[in-house]
Amino acid sequence: MALFTHSPTDAVTSENRQPPKPGLPDTRGRARLFWDIVFGLVRATGGLARNFYATFGIILVSGAALALGGTYAFAELAGHVTSGATQQFDDAVLRWIHEHRIESLERVMLEITFLGTGSVVVAMVGVAALFLWLTRHKYSAILLLIATVGGILLNNLLKVGFGRPRPQIFDWGTEVVSWSFPSGHAMSSAVVYGTVAYLAARLQRKHWHRALTFTVAAIIIALICISRLYLGVHYPSDVIAGVVIGLAWAGFCMATLEAIQLYGRNREPHVARNEEPAPARES
Repeated sequence: MALFTHSPTDAVTSENRQPPKPGLPDTRGRARLFWDIVFGLVRATGGLARNFYATFGIILVSGAALALGGTYAFAELAGHVTSGATQQFDDAVLRWIHEHRIESLERVMLEITFLGTGSVVVAMVGVAALFLWLTRHKYSAILLLIATVGGILLNNLLKVGFGRPRPQIFDWGTEVVSWSFPSGHAMSSAVVYGTVAYLAARLQRKHWHRALTFTVAAIIIALICISRLYLGVHYPSDVIAGVVIGLAWAGFCMATLEAIQLYGRNREPHVARNEEPAPARES
């Protein structure tokens, strides 16, 4: 017995809907990765809101909430640092590293820490932004530039504001010229490598491609942070604070990009599709 009646429109839609092809595995029911959860929530929110402006506002509010949450966590950590509550832990970690240093590994750490220096970061961002612009992903190129420049300016302001001296536990393995808190290498790597991974994942079709992209970015960020500790130029609280505030800033920029593209698709759908395709999904 049929429980529901269908209109002629429903019948046509049902007839036109193609069933999944036999022999192909259905991956829709498998465990979702973080990236798919994020976009799934965005799509579900849009369906519930049933209104462009509501969806637009929800995306912006979500980005602002992420930024505020990261800023709150940073402020809490900064408060403990300025009060000296983290000093014992910071010193203990650096002393342990000093006791287990290996000369050959120090040279490796110098190469790794170079990945987070300003010249490398700026060069990578410049090449990536140019590629995105030439391939008609203009919104993504602008996002990458704004996130990078804004992150650098924010880090310099925070360093001057807190004015924390560098560690003096053992001789530094590299030259440094600025204050210690928060770590500029940790913050810039979180912003740049995190944003590049996000932009790359938006254009990838396979779940495992996205997972690999984010995994590689996370490994690079972690290695850069570890290198700053191993070279003795930062406390653990410095690098943790740098990553936290860096991801908060990058997350806000990412949410802003999603809102801008939603607005662009609403105003000029054909232009938006040509410039910036929506994140692909596996069929």
